[in-house]
Amino acid sequence: MTTTNLETLSREFSGDIIEPGHPDYAAKSGALLAPGAPAVILRPSSVGGVQAAVKYAAASGLALSVRGGGHSFAGFGTNDGGIVIDLGRLDGVEVVEGGWHVVRIGGGATWGRVAEALAPHGLAISSGDTKGVGVGGLTLAGGIGWKVRKHGLALDSLVRAEIVTADGRVVSADEDENAELFWAVRGGGGNFGIVTAFEFAAHPTTEVFHGKIAFPGAQATQVVQGWADYMRIAPEALTTIVAFANPFAGGPEAPVEIFVTFDGDGEEEANAALDPIRHLGTVIADDVALKPYAETLEEGQTPPPGIRFHTRNAFVERAGADAALQILTEIGATPGSPFLTIRSIGGALARVADDATAFAHRRAELMIGTAAVGPAPVVEAALPALDALWDRLAPHVSGTYANFNTTADDKDVAAAYPADTYKRLAAVKRRYDPANLFSGNYNVRPL
Repeated sequence: MTTTNLETLSREFSGDIIEPGHPDYAAKSGALLAPGAPAVILRPSSVGGVQAAVKYAAASGLALSVRGGGHSFAGFGTNDGGIVIDLGRLDGVEVVEGGWHVVRIGGGATWGRVAEALAPHGLAISSGDTKGVGVGGLTLAGGIGWKVRKHGLALDSLVRAEIVTADGRVVSADEDENAELFWAVRGGGGNFGIVTAFEFAAHPTTEVFHGKIAFPGAQATQVVQGWADYMRIAPEALTTIVAFANPFAGGPEAPVEIFVTFDGDGEEEANAALDPIRHLGTVIADDVALKPYAETLEEGQTPPPGIRFHTRNAFVERAGADAALQILTEIGATPGSPFLTIRSIGGALARVADDATAFAHRRAELMIGTAAVGPAPVVEAALPALDALWDRLAPHVSGTYANFNTTADDKDVAAAYPADTYKRLAAVKRRYDPANLFSGNYNVRPL
């Protein structure tokens, strides 16, 4: 039946049909962090091709994965024995309204491509921090990056989306047209269809001051607490991430690294914002420099074969911050600690109403994350200690950011979407995907 359907599809499908044995199959079958062996990979070259692919997937009864950049920690961009719709050929970037800085971006574009395309126009969109990450996956779940405190999440700049729904229709969604669907795709992930085009309101941008300021690992407690205190009063042009206890750089002895971006090219203003960080401890490295915004996005690293990631995160509001930081610095000073990161958020992200989008964590001031990396036996051996750490953190944290997790079970979904948000998302799901065709994600089941 699948072969017959594929023969029918090939007559009306614009794009590539890649099956096992095809020269491109090995390169296209997996995602960055997950191997896969799908029955067929469909790479549409047009919106009509996406429609045909969705109809084929719905009729096949096979599992469906949708791949943009393919960077999902949970491996949503591939599967075994199912269908992958790969949007890589839909990667256009076009400024469609110069006066309003509206940019139309294909659903398969990556943020590196977007940043480079917008640079000659003096424009940017608040996005993530890795070049190869897909616009779709990042935006649909949030979009936390180097401009988040000044310009908000990536999804906060979204003004319109073109979506192929489970029945193969193409619908547009914005604040006026299909408004409830527009609310849902801003935080609700890929549950409601395939976004073939995003329209963002970009902002004028300059070069930015970006780099790393490092301190001895022995000063972690004073540096991390001092950093958190300062970020509550720091200018919103400053976005920072703290990383420490890196097992590949000495574990407890590894430097405390504060990665910074000051969104502006004024040296005096930048130094005024950065000097309080430099005075948190003994600076052992400082490479902050003025550079184009596009250069703040890093190249994604492909892990060696056999290397596994286990990541987990949660948000911290003001009331829980001091206790959570104390736990993290205590754990970071012990042998066997996971790699620890803390992002300061707030600012523009927090000025959006809680129910304005399906991203439901606007009141957080921090996002903390843990990562265990290594061969599968090493990661498995680390899981009990990780679980114990998160049990200690539980009274002080809430929620989760779907883009940074390797798991997506019911507990994770409940953390990403509080009860009222989930109920509203489930109602939208029932309208646009009642059979749950798009289930390869932080899945919201139809109400």
